[in-house]
Amino acid sequence: MSYQPNDPHLVPQTAQPSLFLPQRGMRNGAQGLSIPTGAPVTGPQHQQTSELAQQYELLERLGVSTAASQDFDELARDMAQQAGFLYGFVNLFLEEQTFIGLHQPPADSGYVIVGRTMSHDHGWCPEVVARKKALPLHDVHASPRFSGNHVVDAVGIRSYFGAPLIHDSGTVLGTVCVIDPERRPLSEARRLRDIVISTGAQVMDHIAPAPVR
Repeated sequence: MSYQPNDPHLVPQTAQPSLFLPQRGMRNGAQGLSIPTGAPVTGPQHQQTSELAQQYELLERLGVSTAASQDFDELARDMAQQAGFLYGFVNLFLEEQTFIGLHQPPADSGYVIVGRTMSHDHGWCPEVVARKKALPLHDVHASPRFSGNHVVDAVGIRSYFGAPLIHDSGTVLGTVCVIDPERRPLSEARRLRDIVISTGAQVMDHIAPAPVR
């Protein structure tokens, strides 16, 4: 399957399964970060715009690029391999969910291949950002609240474990997470949760190293 930009529906393709999530005009790099112009200035959307501005300002101050990074790809890979999951993400919450770190199956594996961005309406990371704590879903179908999700249908995901990336200032920059088409035993939930929390701490060490005392 291919998820074409500007097309909200998945379209069957004859080629290998893939899921290319739509990208918007975003200026990457540590310099020249900016939020979209023309955003509403009142109501809940104003609050979201304010939070986005804080995130960009903090990332620019820390010198963190919003582009894909080999270092973060390696952290995503290590996290996924420790957990035994097919997919791992280091995810910044910008105009869209932006995967500066990504691990996934090889292109010829037969599994869905994902792009580097995804709408805020998709996946379970928005819940992690909102609650500001880890979300362990050993089986997304165990709860009606989490079973109805675009990612369930598009990628066939059955298990999700995510943790927030929270700066010392209190600003939530994004998440780390792993997803997989297979459910996990409930007895494994604590171990898998601890893996993503530990990786989240490593990511924050990269983003904002502790000062030397």
